[in-house]
Amino acid sequence: MYYAVIMAGGSGTRLWPLSRQNYPKQALKLVGDRTMFQYAVERITPVFPPERILVVTRAEHAPILHKGVPELPPENFILEPEGRGTAPAIGLAAIHLESRDPHASMSILTADHFITNTELFCQVLTAAESIAADGSLVTLGIQPSAPSAGFGYIKQGSALGEKNGFTFYAVQRFIEKPDPETAQQMVNSGEYSWNSGMFVWQVRRILEEFERQMPEFFNQLSEVRKTLGTSDYESILGRIWPEVNKQMIDYGVMEGARQVVVIPIEIGWTDIGSWGSLLELLPKDADNNVLIGPHLGFDTQDTLVFGNKRLVATIGVKNLIIIDTNDAVLVCSKEREQDVKAIVEQLKRENQTYLV
Repeated sequence: MYYAVIMAGGSGTRLWPLSRQNYPKQALKLVGDRTMFQYAVERITPVFPPERILVVTRAEHAPILHKGVPELPPENFILEPEGRGTAPAIGLAAIHLESRDPHASMSILTADHFITNTELFCQVLTAAESIAADGSLVTLGIQPSAPSAGFGYIKQGSALGEKNGFTFYAVQRFIEKPDPETAQQMVNSGEYSWNSGMFVWQVRRILEEFERQMPEFFNQLSEVRKTLGTSDYESILGRIWPEVNKQMIDYGVMEGARQVVVIPIEIGWTDIGSWGSLLELLPKDADNNVLIGPHLGFDTQDTLVFGNKRLVATIGVKNLIIIDTNDAVLVCSKEREQDVKAIVEQLKRENQTYLV
């Protein structure tokens, strides 16, 4: 069987003050009339029925996510006691799938992407499963539209074949967020894709890579695996999980993995990880502004205003991000939008947890 695993455990600190620990970005309606999580489920239903869609999230987030998509079986929500990064989250999902079907394949998707060409996306997910049948670890690369220094990159090697009209390539290496000049060179070469963070592989293969590359974590995972389906599961998971080292799947597994391939695609993909990405995605007025909520402006350009109930008035401003909520207001230059998470970290240090 082929399953989808939606990663929905992030707190979205770069989308503060709208995204909070108890009401994270995946539960917000940032684009259109659906939450990011609802979009994530909706776009894959042509490939995956609800019973084959699993969700990895925090225990406190599961009720609000399930309320938005009630057709997902409650038992398909895999709950982490706390976030430890994408590698442990994927490992936890893998052992749950293995217990259902040792021969399962899994696609790793996220709840904070927006994709406009959903038909092509479903087609590439189907093709990727076929490519992964020989044990390959398949990553979906996004054909870059600009030399962004905010994404990781994948360098493709020789073409290995074609499946359902999609050409796939050997992966030579992964490159983390380069400087702008290097990013420009990569885009000009035509040999690089953005790293989307979406993958397809057999469950047994990813567990083999965990065992080879992250043996300490694999041993911890094995302890949890022994208790699946028993009354000891929650207590053992609760004891072990805080001891698991935080790690991203790119660093922990993909950079050193064997038999990795990439499918470069153009599917109208946006990673909504910050206010700047939302400013690029949403429709703009004649002055290149995105204005949501009550607003009155004079000589305002290249600005995002995400309002609440109050009127936000702007005069003579440019390249700003202004977010108004019930208890906090963010005013930030576009150039510093990646630093919003520093506000959240400072609030935590000051024990103002009610604001995060």
